[in-house]
Amino acid sequence: MMAQLQGYKNGKINIILQERDYVDSQQKCKKQSIENNPFKLIDHEFSSFVGLDNLKSSIKEIYATILINEKRKEIGLKDSKQVLHMLFKGNPGTGKTTVARKLAKIYFEMKILSKGHFIEAERADLVGEYIGQTAQKTRAIIQKAMGGILFIDEAYSLARGGEKDFGKEAIDTLVKHMEDSHEDFVLILAGYPYEMDRFLTFNPGLESRFPFILEFDDYEVSQLLEIANTMAAEREYNLSKEAEWELRNHLYKKLSDKSRNFSNARYVRNVIERAIRMHAVRLLNQNSYTSKDLVLLTGNDLQLDRSYS
Repeated sequence: MMAQLQGYKNGKINIILQERDYVDSQQKCKKQSIENNPFKLIDHEFSSFVGLDNLKSSIKEIYATILINEKRKEIGLKDSKQVLHMLFKGNPGTGKTTVARKLAKIYFEMKILSKGHFIEAERADLVGEYIGQTAQKTRAIIQKAMGGILFIDEAYSLARGGEKDFGKEAIDTLVKHMEDSHEDFVLILAGYPYEMDRFLTFNPGLESRFPFILEFDDYEVSQLLEIANTMAAEREYNLSKEAEWELRNHLYKKLSDKSRNFSNARYVRNVIERAIRMHAVRLLNQNSYTSKDLVLLTGNDLQLDRSYS
């Protein structure tokens, strides 16, 4: 197994661990192709991601700097360490958490991070109920994240209580460790765009601590359709032409509503998973079906008159 995943629920911390032996063997296999194209590793790891061009460019900048620093060290020049803390701004379902997990793996392969594990935390994991507890809880999670990535989604919740709330103590503790521990620790804060912009004003030194502030744009219809086809293919299903057409029209209507609650790729995933269940019911009711029927999702299977969160 390359990774071990522990569930994240009710304040429990989600940790993904990378195993060095596996990654080293993979690096050997990739070595020849990477020598011919130094960015092939990045292209390969993000090949299944739709959009996110700014992110991919930023990762290539980081990777290029690492490789050139190695050459500089070989001739006795100074090795400059990079600060890689990031802030992600985007609506639900735009890939913020997925990208953060991927970065933990890539930074481990690049040997930027010594462990490459991924820890996802929320306000309840950082903020205590009485004076002194918050700093202690926050430092404990940072310590667990050393050598990897600490990801805090809906980070603006730390500031929701204002100046007198214990969340401010958590923010101050994070800011201090962002500077002190940046050589083997990456903090990624994420949340909705408007709320994150307000959050950055809560601590004067916060925004300057993030050299990478990335916008995760809402997906366009063509991108959502591509995601739908990819999700179906991963599960060894295909969308019929009729299903694709109906889904395209449905997504156009959803996006034209300008609903702030539209969950992008998460919405599409719910549609596909519901279609798979309806497909199974339909085939059982038919009594007989071909091998082609077993993989084909139709327009009726999509149930597009339903609401999906």
